[in-house]
This record gives sequence, C-alpha cells and structure tokens, in this order.
Amino acid sequence: MQYPPTLVPETPTPQHRRRRARNAAAGWSLVFAAVLLGGVFAADLPQSLAVRSVAPQVLQQVVQQQLQALSHENAGEAFALADADLRTQFGTPEAFLETVREQYPMLMHPASVLFLKPSTDGSIAMQKVRLTDDAGSSWSLTYLLNRQQDDQWKISGCVVTPEGRQVLT
Repeated sequence: MQYPPTLVPETPTPQHRRRRARNAAAGWSLVFAAVLLGGVFAADLPQSLAVRSVAPQVLQQVVQQQLQALSHENAGEAFALADADLRTQFGTPEAFLETVREQYPMLMHPASVLFLKPSTDGSIAMQKVRLTDDAGSSWSLTYLLNRQQDDQWKISGCVVTPEGRQVLT
C-alpha cells in the first residue's frame, strides 16, 4: 500500500513570525477592547445618575490635546490629561512618555488624525480615532474617557489596533 507524501511545514521566516505576532496582538487588542468597553457600557448605572449631554468637540479636544503634547514630547501635559488611576499606574510623566515612545510610537508623530463620532452616557465616553503614522500604516484608536467630579474629561485608557497599510492612488 502506498501512502501520500507527508507535508512538512516550512520553517517560518521572520516576516511570517512578525505577521503572526501582529495578528495575535491585534486579536488580543480587540478582545481586550470588547471586554473593557462592553463591561463599561453594560454596567447598570444608578438611576440617580442623570445623563448629561456632551458636545463631541469636548471629548475630541481632550484626545487632541494629548496627541499634541505627545508630539511635542511634553510628558507633563500628556500625563495631566490622564485620569488618576492611569497616573497612579505609570507613576511619573516621564514613565508615561517612555511607555508611549516604546509601545505606541505611532502616537508620537502621526501623519494624519481623523476623529469619529464619540459615544457617551454622560459620565463615561468612548472616542474612536483613525490615525496614519509616518510610515503609512493605519491604526484604529479607542480612547476611554471619564468625566471627573469637576466636569473635566480625563483619559482612562487607549486601545490601539493596527488596520494595515494605506495605499494612495
């Protein structure tokens, strides 16, 4: 009896490994975002919490200010726009800026930024942003913002998901 030849998997090239790692990171990022944002928006908020209207420009301005501070490498200003929990997590403005430089370099000097319509319940907001970095890669950003007791909005997190490379024709 003759058996068909066995397929031997090729040794993955560095490109294949990077692509798999990027796809895995994107998948985990989406799962994390879905769990985080689903939990936030599905939470049963107390009836006494009145939903206050929020102009989209207010939320966009907070995110825009942080992106501008990052592009000028102004650690103090970028850090000041984060909420208390995020500031506690990083400890210092310098540690915050260093983490952004290392793990989210696309935020430092974006080539283009497009704000999508935010969603909010009046106390928690989600602002989506499409960003293109200087290498031409596109990224989807989902910012989570919280309204503070003084009615200021602060950033409590950002999920970055790769969208791929843009092709201009």
